[in-house]
Amino acid sequence: MKEGIHPNYVESTVTCVCGNTFKTRSTKPVIKLEICSNCHPFFTGKQKLVDSAGRVERFRKKYKEVTISTTKKVKKAKAERHVKKAHKKILSTTPAKKKQ
Repeated sequence: MKEGIHPNYVESTVTCVCGNTFKTRSTKPVIKLEICSNCHPFFTGKQKLVDSAGRVERFRKKYKEVTISTTKKVKKAKAERHVKKAHKKILSTTPAKKKQ
């Protein structure tokens, strides 16, 4: 291996929000986690909402206006279709063919 091109590989301490800590090796001495195997729903069997930094709220805030504007356009388009259909002449039977 070439010298001087690889990062330092040191023992690092991994700390989770739940309080679980363990040691591993990495290029960073301290690693902080939001969720680990000790508190993850897949490993614990308990279902809980994991919302990282308000992502759900940001998504709802971002797309709140989009859903409102699209529903108004759809309702307007449906109303226009009903008006156009009312003006068409409806035939109960097919017209007779003209003889030449």
